[in-house]
Amino acid sequence: MANKINSMTESGILAAITVVMALVAVYVPILGIVAVLLWPLPMIVLIVRHGLKWGLMAVVVAAVLTSILVEPLVSLRLALAFAPGGIALGIGYRRGWPGVRIFTIGVIVSLMAKLAALGLVFLITNIHPFTMQFDALNDSFQKSVEIYQSFHMTDAQIEQARETFTQNLQVVKLLLPLVVVLMGLMDTALNFFIGGKVLRRLGHDVPVFPKFTEWRLPKFFLYLFGFSLIGMYWGTTRELSLLYQVSLNGNMIATFAGILQGIVLFQYTTEHYHWSKVLSTVVLVFILFNGVLLQLLAFTGLFDMVFDYRRRFGRR
Repeated sequence: MANKINSMTESGILAAITVVMALVAVYVPILGIVAVLLWPLPMIVLIVRHGLKWGLMAVVVAAVLTSILVEPLVSLRLALAFAPGGIALGIGYRRGWPGVRIFTIGVIVSLMAKLAALGLVFLITNIHPFTMQFDALNDSFQKSVEIYQSFHMTDAQIEQARETFTQNLQVVKLLLPLVVVLMGLMDTALNFFIGGKVLRRLGHDVPVFPKFTEWRLPKFFLYLFGFSLIGMYWGTTRELSLLYQVSLNGNMIATFAGILQGIVLFQYTTEHYHWSKVLSTVVLVFILFNGVLLQLLAFTGLFDMVFDYRRRFGRR
């Protein structure tokens, strides 16, 4: 009985925290982004400490209170987009799964939840989910034009800036699937690492990732990179816009994976040769801000997924 009362108390407190985070997400401009990403954190803690039933009850209570205080559609979008990923992480922590497995399943569930939330918004409103963001970008550019005119820029220069903005906006529209993927990765990573720290503070044993220099991404990303180049070529030459968009997003995902793997290899190499942390950080920053070196880092990381250069270092 006492345990049930304790579960109810913690459930109520964490549900209230979830509601407060939802209010911050809606009404506080910059801090709201962090609040949205960490919205599943209380339910992760609740599932680990008291079980899935109490976590689901907290989600329902928080969603109902948020719909009353803010708006039903906002509450539904929050719950549908972020709750499943948090539930998946909580179940993984509670069952003691390995850290890589928890993170991978969390990312997959989070991506599916984001897609479901975007689809729900489109079905209810019949409006593209990112229309407001694009309208905000257009409004900001119009204000920028007024600033350009105040600096006495010529009409030709302003028109050139407008064309550049339009082209960049088209690229952003093509990369919307990548944006969704990054959203799923970002909120899963934040809740995985911060949730792990919170649970350790509460006395729970939680799995962790391997050491950063031991990370190794699957070979799939190298093959994805190769096929995406072919798809981009076919999509351009044969005017297959959907193929081009899919291939472009696949290419960007593979490139980001290559960069991450390249950073792991760079860190391993600098530790192997006993570089100071200051020197290795300075060199890495220089590489990341240099376009040519960044591409070389990505290619090196992609090939490392197949050839495993660290194993060769180890043999030496």
